[in-house]
Amino acid sequence: MKVQIMSNKTLEATLPPGFQDLWGEAIILKKELIRILQENSLKYGYSEIETSPFEFSENIGSFLSDDLNNPMSDIFTFDDKDKKISLIYDLSAPLARFISAKYSSLTFPFKRFQISQVYRDETTKMGRGRYRSFFQGDFDQIFTGNVPSQANAELCEIINDTLLKFKFKKDQFKISIFNRKIINGLLDDLKINDEIQKFKVLRSIDKYDRLNEAGVRELLKQKRADKISGDVTLGANLSDEQASVILNFLKIKDLETLKLNFKNKISKVGIDELEKVFELLSYGDYFKQYQIDCSKTRGLNYYDSFVVETNLNFKVKNKEQKLVEVGSIASGGAYSKLCGRFRGGKIYQGTGCSFGISRILYILMQLNQLKINQNYTVMIACMDDKYMKEYYSIANNLRENNINTEIYLDPSKNLGKQLLYANKKNCAIALILGSEEYKSSSITLKNLLSKRDEDNQITIPRNPENKLIDEIRKIIPKNN
Repeated sequence: MKVQIMSNKTLEATLPPGFQDLWGEAIILKKELIRILQENSLKYGYSEIETSPFEFSENIGSFLSDDLNNPMSDIFTFDDKDKKISLIYDLSAPLARFISAKYSSLTFPFKRFQISQVYRDETTKMGRGRYRSFFQGDFDQIFTGNVPSQANAELCEIINDTLLKFKFKKDQFKISIFNRKIINGLLDDLKINDEIQKFKVLRSIDKYDRLNEAGVRELLKQKRADKISGDVTLGANLSDEQASVILNFLKIKDLETLKLNFKNKISKVGIDELEKVFELLSYGDYFKQYQIDCSKTRGLNYYDSFVVETNLNFKVKNKEQKLVEVGSIASGGAYSKLCGRFRGGKIYQGTGCSFGISRILYILMQLNQLKINQNYTVMIACMDDKYMKEYYSIANNLRENNINTEIYLDPSKNLGKQLLYANKKNCAIALILGSEEYKSSSITLKNLLSKRDEDNQITIPRNPENKLIDEIRKIIPKNN
């Protein structure tokens, strides 16, 4: 057996690029986002599941990378004996495996909700709230037949409803809706039949918001060189005419123009499906939040019809305090081929949306719009070891009454240092029981949340115990 001796090397207290630690307010806010998502999943009739963070690489497939020569380049993959396993890069691919394995035990339509950490080896795409490990919250509906328009409309409603519960304002985000069948019909009309070429066109279109018309035109033609990194992305090799037709198509913002100008059979099906989704959305309360955007094709290439993408109407600060776009915060679409890849699996079709919890957290920490309830704590000052039995008795009583309580752990520190500790931790109250209080069978409550000019200290009898509870609850709810 090898024994590893600890090195004397001085280590750097740093994380690998693209990963992060969370603490304090960020943890509380993240838990609040998760609580809202879970609450909404129940309101809309979804069942929560958990799947493994690892899958066999061949099972999750590669629907992420822009690099066709190395399709697994953005996926963390490891050797596991004679097979390769990968950390999941989204929650839809594992869901397909889950459905195929468990279908006999499920009730269809199956409405699934899941929150999990996912992993993407995208070092070059970091920043602006993007990480190589992040949390997603997914809503999916799986059908034994075609995905009805009502299912797609419901996902749009869930996105809007949830973001409003996150305390985003209506004018802070837009929900864009499209149908890939429309652009697929257009590509047929343009005689763009090669699958790799189609893939490159769709990926190029999906970058329209970020690169604008000039950048997308370069990607639709021969190549594009990134102005910052210098990296060259090979284009789709379209003609000038083909590229211009597609770019003009991307500017369309209404159904009537689509219906008037696109008669391709596949396109017409997509337009009809899109029109039905908007009709259903008109019955709800948020119709003005939705818009048609022909550039929304979504980066994951398993989507084949309905797609939805949510973007902010404002910029946020990056680590360098520069204002930048953060990209999509809640998006998804319909898919038909994920489950059918598995041996013996039935051809289930699905539609789903994903909330980028880590990215939304990054944004909300800057906005400070979602007010969270602090888990305020009462600190019992440790004035003398000889009163320790009293301190423990008080602490036990408070905890039994669901009041967060800690006893200061070092009686050698004076009261001033203990109060400084309590203030830094944002404790609500300091309980003081020293020699004077002990002699008079009393206890002093110091309100640490009060304003400077307020009377922040009272002394009350130690008994009855419910008097102490009442006085504490007079302080905490006012500031919670």
